[in-house]
Amino acid sequence: MSENDPRNPQDNNSNDPKGNESPVNFKGLIFLGIAMLLIFFAINMKSPQKGEKKNWPEFKKLVTDGKIDGEQPLVLITKQESSEEVLIAYEKTDGTTESNKLEVPVNIEFQKEEISELLKSNNLTYTTDFESNTMSAVLITLLPILLILLILYFFFRQQMKMAGRGAMSFGKSKAKMLSMDTKKVTFKDVAGVSEAKEEVSELVEFLKDPKKFQRLGGQIPKGVLMVGAPGTGKTLLARAIAGEADVPFFSISGSDFVEMFVGVGASRVRDMFEQGKKHAPCLIFIDEIDAVGRHRGHGLGGGHDEREQTLNALLVEMDGFETQEGVIIIAATNRPDVLDPALLRPGRFDREVTVGLPDVRGRHAILEVHAKKVKMADGVDLEIIARGTPGYSGAELANVINEAALMAASKNLKAITISELEEARDKVRWGKERRSLALSEKEKENTAYHEAGHAILNELLEHTDPLHKVTIIPRGPALGVTMFLPEEDKYTQRKFEMLDHLVVAMGGRVAEEIVFGDVTNGAGGDIKMATDIARKMVCQWGMSEDLGMVEYGDHQEHTFLARDMSTTRSYSEDTAQKIDNEVKRLIDTAYNKAREMLLSHREQLDLIAHALLEYETLDASHIKDLMDDGEMGNPPPSPTPPDFDSPKKSSSNNSEKQSADDDISPGDLAPVGA
Repeated sequence: MSENDPRNPQDNNSNDPKGNESPVNFKGLIFLGIAMLLIFFAINMKSPQKGEKKNWPEFKKLVTDGKIDGEQPLVLITKQESSEEVLIAYEKTDGTTESNKLEVPVNIEFQKEEISELLKSNNLTYTTDFESNTMSAVLITLLPILLILLILYFFFRQQMKMAGRGAMSFGKSKAKMLSMDTKKVTFKDVAGVSEAKEEVSELVEFLKDPKKFQRLGGQIPKGVLMVGAPGTGKTLLARAIAGEADVPFFSISGSDFVEMFVGVGASRVRDMFEQGKKHAPCLIFIDEIDAVGRHRGHGLGGGHDEREQTLNALLVEMDGFETQEGVIIIAATNRPDVLDPALLRPGRFDREVTVGLPDVRGRHAILEVHAKKVKMADGVDLEIIARGTPGYSGAELANVINEAALMAASKNLKAITISELEEARDKVRWGKERRSLALSEKEKENTAYHEAGHAILNELLEHTDPLHKVTIIPRGPALGVTMFLPEEDKYTQRKFEMLDHLVVAMGGRVAEEIVFGDVTNGAGGDIKMATDIARKMVCQWGMSEDLGMVEYGDHQEHTFLARDMSTTRSYSEDTAQKIDNEVKRLIDTAYNKAREMLLSHREQLDLIAHALLEYETLDASHIKDLMDDGEMGNPPPSPTPPDFDSPKKSSSNNSEKQSADDDISPGDLAPVGA
């Protein structure tokens, strides 16, 4: 790319409303300095001294002694017309280079007759002169005013520049052109989204060699919409496009179009496309486009509000009457359900790229990318962490590596080991261990039996994920956690698998009832999760023999208040009663099965609970040994008590993965076991 190429990112200062202009106003400082100097000279301006200062008695003595003769007339100088003070100046030259100069200040009002008599008696003559200090007076008067005006001018000028690059430039686009000199992000830095990366890489390939695609009459998409859950790497993918493409790349957020003044958003859209056309071909990335692209006509109260004006301007610029080629829009959002259909049609956003959560191979690749930035110990197998992080987004995986690095540094380790990685994984998902939480022995025992119930049922049932570990150490909002480790990613679940999940979820409550004859609110999260699974089986997945393969209700991932207020239930009250009965039947069946299984394995329930009270955390191998042999072949090390001065006792809830309790609700008053 040549230096004069208009696509060169370094040539954008004249068009960029946030150009690299120096924040220091050197012109204003120069003018201010000149004004201060003029005031200083005006104040210190005096009439030139013509000789040695003498008072009247000294001058009178010189005259009477004959040291001042009449050869050189005296000069009476008046500084101001109305002044009564006069300066008598005398200069005598004796033919040498030196001269005698005298200055005698007198007052005419009091010494007029005395001066006249002295001069007349000594045959002295005089001449009059007038000395004006008008210029000095004018400068002293006007310069402070000019100085104040200059300061106000440069102050308001600077304020106008800083207010969105000017009070008169609210409608200017806030899109920033990324400089090629900044740290690049390339496709090598993006992992786990191979299909999405392949689709957007076509844009880069087209921009580098457009004739390759135009030979067959193909046209590059005018817009690409990247859709995905938060943290999946949509913005990172856009930065990678900017790093790969050798074309100008503008970046702006959807919220940058929204302003308190009416019409500013639409004006900024037009200005953004004007900048793009000047640098065409170019890419414009709009992050969180749902801020301005929401469905029209669904605002509460209706009306043509400011957001709709901005959206209309965006629709026209992308594919309107005077559309020009060369400006490609890339947008990202995690709420595609609220976007206006006119924005999603071909010709505007021709292609929708789904950036989903990574699978096990994608998670492994993401972990490897971030592991290059830290020091890992030899022999660390990231595959174990990848298998143990199903459902983690790219941002969460990056946080796992970062948390592991912080833990290793706090332990003064030279490298990150698998222990820190597993602890960081658990911390990111469930929170940090709270060993300082002061629990009574009764609460610990209740939590141990609760978790033992989950663990035993998970081992006994056929259609469950392998057990990973069980702990009664409080973590995050939980007093205990039973963790599962899937062997592979699952994208569908069978009916038998979900029925077994319901049984495992009931295990905690059933164990409490069998052992203590009473129950706690520790199963609140289990009940909520089980109810959610059972209701989806009945209403969404057609797994009820009584209600059949019918979907009941409009099930959406997100709610849109304005749209949902106008919707009505799509089934009758009688059907609603049948749904409730079927959901209750599924949960009651799971509860009875869990009770039957735990009663038949009461001895193992006691063994696992007592082992948890002693060791606090047990792996899957320990649980299996206790169930098969009644003892552990390789027991874990005994836990060391925490060293805290004054642990605070608090009430908290308990949660676990898959059979876990959710966060504590405001109505829960006691700790909850998961």
